[in-house]
Amino acid sequence: MVSKVLGVLILARNGDRREYHQDPYTYAPSLTESTSLGAVESFQLGSYLRSTYLDSSSPLHIRDMPLDPSHPIPPNQVHVHAKSGGEGAAIFDSSIALLQGMFPPTPLNRLSLANGSTIASPLGGYQYVPVQMATEGGDLIFEPWIDCKAFKKHVTEVYASEEFKETTKDAQPFFGAVHDYMFGRSTTLENIWNVFDYMNTQLIYNQTFAFRLPPTLIEQARGFANYKENAVFSAKDLGSIGNLAGRTILSPIIKSLERIAFDDDPLRVLLMETSYQPFVSLFHMLDMVSGKSELSGIPNYASALSFELLRGPAPELRDFVRVKFKNGTHDAEFQTVHLFGHPEAMVPVTEFIYRLEHNVIADEKQWSSACSTSWFPFPLEIGASITSENTSMSALCAIASLFAFGMCAISAFMKYSLSKRAKRYGALKEIEYYDSFSNEKSRMLP
Repeated sequence: MVSKVLGVLILARNGDRREYHQDPYTYAPSLTESTSLGAVESFQLGSYLRSTYLDSSSPLHIRDMPLDPSHPIPPNQVHVHAKSGGEGAAIFDSSIALLQGMFPPTPLNRLSLANGSTIASPLGGYQYVPVQMATEGGDLIFEPWIDCKAFKKHVTEVYASEEFKETTKDAQPFFGAVHDYMFGRSTTLENIWNVFDYMNTQLIYNQTFAFRLPPTLIEQARGFANYKENAVFSAKDLGSIGNLAGRTILSPIIKSLERIAFDDDPLRVLLMETSYQPFVSLFHMLDMVSGKSELSGIPNYASALSFELLRGPAPELRDFVRVKFKNGTHDAEFQTVHLFGHPEAMVPVTEFIYRLEHNVIADEKQWSSACSTSWFPFPLEIGASITSENTSMSALCAIASLFAFGMCAISAFMKYSLSKRAKRYGALKEIEYYDSFSNEKSRMLP
């Protein structure tokens, strides 16, 4: 039977790691490192993905991928991208562990040399799958909120909202109960992510802490952290700055869907290893939370969101997208989720792209527009999306006119000053002064 799965796009969260602190207002990251537990979680996820999509006996085996499980994977069929910003080291380690489970060593990963001998890769035929990471200028796909002015403003507005203030009041009994276990860390709703992450990390790696912490406190911490991260990384309007994490990661998702659908492109698997923020945004942007309220929160370590591209039945031969989610080791297998309120599990790929493409941030120019980042020397309120929050032309014209008027005034003043100096010191000194001024001005020009 010919497989209906043309390709898959996997969004995976990193495995467990040490404590990770984020600035509650800017989300500027701190350093952290992976652990053996996190590596095992990611390896298990990779093994599960292999059995689901690469095993020839699986009904979801990806078309055109090798049927022989020991056959090395052609590198042009797999593309891996890992986040390089906050948690970057732990995320990279998780991507390597996942790939070890998904593409294990095979004795067939060898080559013949000119002298007639055969050499196999180390570790019994280890498969080295390239992992792409952003190295300069920040990671605008996986960490677009860093240095984003509009996002910082959005976070401040979330904290100033009446709903957030009411939730802060509701959380006071919890903060009072947990205060003695934080050892000086700020116990506020703004800082709840760091409170939860510290508690969760200590419960896993510190037995003394685990024995002392009263029951239900970690569940309350996670509940308040889910509320806060949902408020910050989601919004009802798809083009809002609150969905920034989802809008940037949708760019490689949509582009890869288009590549896989084009039969002459060899790409079959896109793996994106990242942190929790894009999951939160996509859960809301794809309207997945309507049918599964438990998705309104932070996914567990080694969670995965799978976008399957499937070929529909004849005679139409249309392509469809089906999305599945596995919440870390909590779920034994993928659970199918419904998108955009559809009663069916599959959505035509054309509809999927049409609903989302106008809110996608695909390049640095669009990111600058969404984040109000511009070369202009005065603060401008540029819209969060080039499609849904367009810049006011009248305001721009007024500012441009003011700028032009100021430049004319400066030019007129300079000419007046030069004229007075010429009359006072004579024509020769006027020429000398003007030449000197012109040379100085030319050195200042780019």
